[in-house]
Amino acid sequence: MIFVALILLIVVLAGLRIVAQYQRAVVFRLGKFQSIRNPGLTWIIPLIDVARLVDVRVVTLTVEPQETMTKDNVPVKVRAVVWYRVTQPKDALIEVESYGAAVTQTSLTALRMVMGKHTLDELLKEQAMLSVSLKETIDKVTEPWGVAVERVELKDVEIPQTMQRAMAQEAEALREKRARIIKADAEFEAAVKLRQAADEISRSGAALELRRMQMLTEIGAEQNTMTVVMLPSEFVTAAGALAKMAAARAPAAPDAGAPPPLSAG
Repeated sequence: MIFVALILLIVVLAGLRIVAQYQRAVVFRLGKFQSIRNPGLTWIIPLIDVARLVDVRVVTLTVEPQETMTKDNVPVKVRAVVWYRVTQPKDALIEVESYGAAVTQTSLTALRMVMGKHTLDELLKEQAMLSVSLKETIDKVTEPWGVAVERVELKDVEIPQTMQRAMAQEAEALREKRARIIKADAEFEAAVKLRQAADEISRSGAALELRRMQMLTEIGAEQNTMTVVMLPSEFVTAAGALAKMAAARAPAAPDAGAPPPLSAG
């Protein structure tokens, strides 16, 4: 009796299994799937049941650098990081031999395929969009294996040195173009303002005198040796009027093609 009790105690102790909080136990009975055991203490039939533990935590996978050609035939080297987790422990053990290696190889091929469908500008400017596309591509393949891709990020994009220099020159040319456009717009606005100011000043002689006094103040503040001779605005107006009168009184020049006047007699 004691011997039988001892055997039963050994069988009970041999079948005890402890499943951690971040694990799930997949139980196979005589080679067939039987059940999935949750975290805690569980018991299986020794020599008949086999429990395989599956980690359901998020796994961080660093995808090794992949050298590929973009859509516009530029060689690039891309690194990415993939976060995935097992959502169906049964499928992760039955549908694929090693789900970790399978996710790694799927990430490598998907990275090359997605990068080859986009140009270099899209690869550099639309990394968020490319990360989403890469996640959907990998997740579509791994879903039957009970693996869900949580997130994908492009870690680094390396381009040839010659392409880097060309892009730097292009960026410099664009900055110079924008600077010239801004300067031309400023000069145009300044010219418009000056014309408006000249129109306003020409309407009042007092305003013109005030502008002259302001100009003298600005010249004197610079401490230079310039000599300025100021003339009243009436002199300039009078000179202009005399010039117009002289031009009006001047006899018109004879036309070279006209016949000479006939003399009397």
